[in-house]
Amino acid sequence: MLLAGPLTKQLIQDLQTNPFAGQSLASGALDGDVFDCREPLPAKSRDYFQYLHSRGVTHFKVPLSWLNILPTGDSSQPNEDTVACYRNLVKELTESGIQPLLELHRAALPEGLRSRYGGWENPIIRQVFQDYAGFIFARFGDLVHSYITFSHLHELRDSSQFQHALQSHVEVYKLYHHSFKGGHVSLGMKDSDISTLSQTGYMHQYTLISIPFLFSSQEYMDFLSVHMEYDCTTETSLTKAVTEIQRAIGEQYILMYQVNIKNCADRNVQPLVSVIEALRKTDVHLMGCDITNLLGNLDQGDASVQTEDAKAHRKARSTSALSYQTVWDKFRTESPSDRDHFLVGSFPDGFQWAASSESFKVEGGWAKHGKGETIWDRFGHEGKVLDGQTADVACDSYHKVDYDVYLLRGMLSPHYQFSISWARIFPTGQKESLLEQGALYYDKLIDTLLESGIEPTVTLYHWDLPQALQDLGGWTNDSIVAAFKEYADFCFFRYGNRVKTWNTFGSPWVVSNFGYGTGEHAPSIKDPIVASYQVTHNIIKSHAEAWHVYNDKYRLQQGGKVGIALHSEWAQPLNPDSPQDIQAAERYLTFMLGWFAHPIFVDGDYPVVLKNQIEKKKNECGQELARLPVFTEVEKARIKGTADFFGLNHYTSRLITDSPGKCVSGPASVGDFQTHIDPTWPTTVSSHVQSVPWGLRRLLNYIAAEYTSLTKVPIYITGNGMPTDYYSDVLEDTERVDYFRTYINEAMKAIHNDNVAVQRFTVQSLLDGFEGFLGYSQRFGLHYVNFETPDKPRRPKASAYFYSQVIKRNGFQDTAPIPFKQVLGERKENVKLPSLPPSEVPSQSKVVWEKFSSQSKFERKLYHYGTFPSDFQWGVSSSAYQIEGGWDADGKGPSVWDTFTHVPGNIPTGDTGDVACDSYNRFEEDLYMLRALKVKTYRLSLSWPRIFPDGRRTSLNKNGVDYYNRIINGLLAYDITPMVTLYHWDLPQALQDINGWDNVNLIDLFNDYCDFCYATFGDRVKFWMTFNEPHIIAWVGYGLGQIPPSIKDPGNAPYRVAHNLLKAHAKAYHTYDEKYRTTQGGLVSISLNTDWFEPLDVNIPREVAAADRALQFQLGWFAHPIFKNGDYPDAMKFQVGNKSEIQGLAESRLPVFTEEEKAYIQGTADVFCVNAYTTKMARHVTPQLSPPSYEYDQDIKVENVPDYYDTAMPEMKAVAWGLRRLLNWIKEEYGNPEIYITENGVSTDVGITVDDTDRVFFLKTYVDEALKAQNLDGVQLKGYTAWSLLDSFEWLKWRIFLPKKRTSYLGDSLPEFTPEEITRIKGTHDFFGLNYYTSILAFNVHYPDDAQTYDADKGVGAVHDRTWLDSGSDWLKVYPYGFRKILNYIKEEYGNPPIYVTENGVSERGDIDLNDVHRIHYYENYINQAMKARLIDKVDIRGYTAWALMDNLEWAMGYSERFGLYYVNRSDPSLPRVPKKSVAYYATLVNCNGFPDPSQGPHECQNLGTTEPPLSHIPDRVNFLGLEVSSPDAEVALYVLFSLTIVGVIVAALITYQFIRVKKNSKRPVLEQIGLERKF
Repeated sequence: MLLAGPLTKQLIQDLQTNPFAGQSLASGALDGDVFDCREPLPAKSRDYFQYLHSRGVTHFKVPLSWLNILPTGDSSQPNEDTVACYRNLVKELTESGIQPLLELHRAALPEGLRSRYGGWENPIIRQVFQDYAGFIFARFGDLVHSYITFSHLHELRDSSQFQHALQSHVEVYKLYHHSFKGGHVSLGMKDSDISTLSQTGYMHQYTLISIPFLFSSQEYMDFLSVHMEYDCTTETSLTKAVTEIQRAIGEQYILMYQVNIKNCADRNVQPLVSVIEALRKTDVHLMGCDITNLLGNLDQGDASVQTEDAKAHRKARSTSALSYQTVWDKFRTESPSDRDHFLVGSFPDGFQWAASSESFKVEGGWAKHGKGETIWDRFGHEGKVLDGQTADVACDSYHKVDYDVYLLRGMLSPHYQFSISWARIFPTGQKESLLEQGALYYDKLIDTLLESGIEPTVTLYHWDLPQALQDLGGWTNDSIVAAFKEYADFCFFRYGNRVKTWNTFGSPWVVSNFGYGTGEHAPSIKDPIVASYQVTHNIIKSHAEAWHVYNDKYRLQQGGKVGIALHSEWAQPLNPDSPQDIQAAERYLTFMLGWFAHPIFVDGDYPVVLKNQIEKKKNECGQELARLPVFTEVEKARIKGTADFFGLNHYTSRLITDSPGKCVSGPASVGDFQTHIDPTWPTTVSSHVQSVPWGLRRLLNYIAAEYTSLTKVPIYITGNGMPTDYYSDVLEDTERVDYFRTYINEAMKAIHNDNVAVQRFTVQSLLDGFEGFLGYSQRFGLHYVNFETPDKPRRPKASAYFYSQVIKRNGFQDTAPIPFKQVLGERKENVKLPSLPPSEVPSQSKVVWEKFSSQSKFERKLYHYGTFPSDFQWGVSSSAYQIEGGWDADGKGPSVWDTFTHVPGNIPTGDTGDVACDSYNRFEEDLYMLRALKVKTYRLSLSWPRIFPDGRRTSLNKNGVDYYNRIINGLLAYDITPMVTLYHWDLPQALQDINGWDNVNLIDLFNDYCDFCYATFGDRVKFWMTFNEPHIIAWVGYGLGQIPPSIKDPGNAPYRVAHNLLKAHAKAYHTYDEKYRTTQGGLVSISLNTDWFEPLDVNIPREVAAADRALQFQLGWFAHPIFKNGDYPDAMKFQVGNKSEIQGLAESRLPVFTEEEKAYIQGTADVFCVNAYTTKMARHVTPQLSPPSYEYDQDIKVENVPDYYDTAMPEMKAVAWGLRRLLNWIKEEYGNPEIYITENGVSTDVGITVDDTDRVFFLKTYVDEALKAQNLDGVQLKGYTAWSLLDSFEWLKWRIFLPKKRTSYLGDSLPEFTPEEITRIKGTHDFFGLNYYTSILAFNVHYPDDAQTYDADKGVGAVHDRTWLDSGSDWLKVYPYGFRKILNYIKEEYGNPPIYVTENGVSERGDIDLNDVHRIHYYENYINQAMKARLIDKVDIRGYTAWALMDNLEWAMGYSERFGLYYVNRSDPSLPRVPKKSVAYYATLVNCNGFPDPSQGPHECQNLGTTEPPLSHIPDRVNFLGLEVSSPDAEVALYVLFSLTIVGVIVAALITYQFIRVKKNSKRPVLEQIGLERKF
């Protein structure tokens, strides 16, 4: 900030009389001489301001006259002439390229206000001042972004006045920043007062803000405006003065608001030199200075700030050389050990971490949705890339937004820098070719980032120019400046409300040098003499135009920043003692970095060194080796200062030697330098990139000295990274970890040791990608991408984990452990669940079937939209044996599963959990995924044999304990609550050797294990589950013997084992309750599993009882004792007892609890945890009695629900609606407890990897059913945990369904029209007729090459979303939103023709129901979407036709599918038509021509009179023997049944008669009796 002003009355007079008065820097204003807008501005003022701008002035003081603006002090009564005058003044400044610094007030109250209100201590005057400030902000905020509340606050010598004025400043500061983004508010003080005040420690009585805190805090001041003085007689050190001020005010920025010169002769440069020294001091946050008095007395021809240094040293050394020499002198004597010393510490608070990508490297979709061709598309398609590779698909990020953002969440990256493909938005590069689908892609990416808490940073151009613009000359054509400006304007307008950081260009030096100089990159132009320099010229002008567009149109509303990301290496002299090499190194930086940075950050023009060197070589060689274009003065003024930050892309360094005498084109020859590499530098796969981390620190120091010391813009490191080989150890990229570790540390040194204002570090890049002419041969990514498979799956590398740790720690300092935060509700006190009466047989919970089983399919599938409560706990789960691996690592003992899987044949595939997912060694990767999922909880289990190898405390394994401590601490560090299962089936083998859970001694052993876990982990674990699915342990492990311990005793062992499990659970619960609950405050429960059971026929009581019995045997077996009365359900006791008696047993096979045990077990759970996966149909049967079996005890048969979705496990169909019913049943059965779904998920085929559409559908439907239970039914559902985090060892290898092999058919090719036929066919329409019913989800299918079918030609597969409502036709699913989309597609694809919807409707099948609510729902939603297309999207839709008038012959489906508005009764020969309910609704739509606003009450168009169907025409339906049939059919069936009954009676009489005769004639009655029994 170079500050001049204010405008004085004397200068106004001079401008009116002296034409040359405007060609000088006026001296500072005297009191009373400030222009106060009592008179109009003179005509010459604009010329004066333009002159100031040409001299380098960036800001101008504009003191306002409070009373002139508000004569009465009332903001509602302003002097509009004065306001207009000040606005004209401000406009002239901004139009001249100068930013106004508006001063609200000087200090003392104006006399008119003081006489009325007194002083600043009056609260009224503070409010008056606040109103005045608000008025100024409102009237000038569109033009002004910098304000000073009090420019001379030090003039208030009375402490009370000072204090209250200071309070007024604070209030005005808050007012401004509440209403405006991106501006600055300051306060003016005298330097001599600041040190004194900062040491007073004074605390204001109203604000409670200390003066030192006010000065140092950025909450009440954006910068401090300081009045300073320079005395030539004493040679005052301004550097010393500002250093003392900086020390007093901390990190606050300083503006030398006024520099008064004393005792200095004319043309004395001492004050200027002193100011420049202060500005160059890197540890002082100087943002600018007042130059009026500094330069006002110097010779007019030499008084330009920008050129002063250059003029003084033009023949000797450049400004850049001075900056380079300063940096070189600072580091040249640094020893290697000091240079490479690792700094342990953290970055400043608020430091920004980012990862990056570039559009053409990752997006793919090169021609998707009409995207235009880019120069890199053309480059690849012409075979100029290694191995003929292209960017056509790349990482397929165009289709994987969610996937990439998921990775960013896992990495904890708070910022993501990506580039927009110009050709995806404007295919031809011109705004007229706007492609909405392309713009929507970036909308989605930005929105998805923001939804995940990630700030987007957008690069407008990173190398992928639309080919259409390249055909016009590309960046060599001056017209591209206007095209880029329009493109940037569009992006700011479209995305700027969400994007707050913009790079105009990414590494433009690469474009100029390699794209248009050497031709190695697209567009492959080899013209280093002319084109390369013309490209840079146009890029710089394009950048400036984009910056001005943002500054003029968007900055005030959007409050963002616009900069440029420049590429640069560090240049080190090969011979540190050679002045020639030092100068050559400086030239190298000038040709690479200064070429772009000097115009933007210094003076709007190319560096003098660059211009002189090009001219020098031309003279030496007698030929033109480089043609450097020339900026006009207007262009220079427009370019200078067009960056809000300095973006730096840096990867490596070079050693430089002076190398004169060559007369060939190219930067090295023209610059007289040669590059070298130190052979000791660590190499990478790229010959261009070596690891030289200390070069980054030196480069940052150089940038700070040369480019940002005056402007004080921050430095953003916008790209840093290194490549590895395509085939190397892609996941364990330790070289990249070392690279980032050292480079990031050097950036931290620059901040802490050198006071360089680095505010961001960006890692290049998020993903492996297409690396230009090298294709995919080199990998830069933090995440590995498998380019060999169509899915392009990603996996984090070691560098991703490292970087996430750096982000977490904000550097390299270990952070203090994060204290536990209760996230599962209020602390649980020792309140036992109430005892409930035992369940009836069947239970009263049968109301659930009564409520839900009669639902129609439409009602059952209707999707519910809503949200869970804010404290709902979303989680994901795993278990130890399934994911940990490390089966015998670090002292772990064998489990029953280790033993089981090591026996050949037990697992058909021979799989084991020996390694599993290797989470024992890779939990950081698991934690990465958990962060990415943003879950609140993680359910894990502890491996008993990892903690106690032989199951007993005496065998304690510290390594196992340490492992779980790391997991728990890692989870809590990211606010993920551990939900810990103490036992998930992996019993120590040593305990199974003593009969496992069939041994009552395990109750005490388990309790001791739990006790240890509570004591060791309970300070951090607040959610415990004792057992997972004890039903599986008891029945599948000890009954069926299908899992360890493989005991097959179905009639007895399951009941004994369950008995012991319940008592073990209760004892573990009481141990926590008695010893730990008071201090730890956690929850303890047990995770039970159950299916939902639907009766075969809900109208038959026996079938309802069977379904209830199935639930009692599976869920109630454990839930009834714990949540009801401490005992088993009566249904179980009756069934098992009755069977045992029939089997001749003296007592029931179901064990009995004593009254003490019942009391001990009842209430031993704080919440209800349930694992639910599927729904089954249950029906009553009378099974065999022998052998005794838990299965036969139930008297039920269980089957899959027909016509529902298969999964990879045949017995687990996806039947979502059962979950809602199950949750309701638990609510009714167990007194509405708090419920956590602790497992719910689906298995998929082994062939499915990342595109698990079935799992998406499963979660959409199951979670919605849980939402219905919570939102609609009053179920206290508190959390949902998906199973599982990882594909893992799934106990037994269930049978999976593999895709069927496709059959190829031979067919004809697509016929071609002749040109004459094309001409005749084209345009043969008056309207577009559309038959539309449904939508599909389409996906790519790779058919065999020899498949010649219509489907194979399409190469498309189709599925439906399971949340879409069904109809009577398998192909027709209800998705109204697709209707609007297809109408818009027709509009865009076919030029918006007039459209008539000629068919649209929905079918039903089965029994007739005239109340066809599903059809009403269909028409309401589909027609409404059509209306949106017409009114909102401007689709030219002219008419709508419903299909069909009546139920009719539906082609191949006959009469089984009915689309009609009218039912046709085909059992009546007269075929009467009966209106359905939808007739009235559709007639109303037609009569109202749409949808009247319901808020306006009933509309007269909705009154159609009586439209109820004449029910006399509907055949009666009656219930006959459980079947619903028509009355005539029932009558016929009754006669048939009556006839059969008569026949049966006669036959029975004959048999009886014959039997009596045989008995009378028999001589061996006993044997005959036996024989008779055998016959029956």
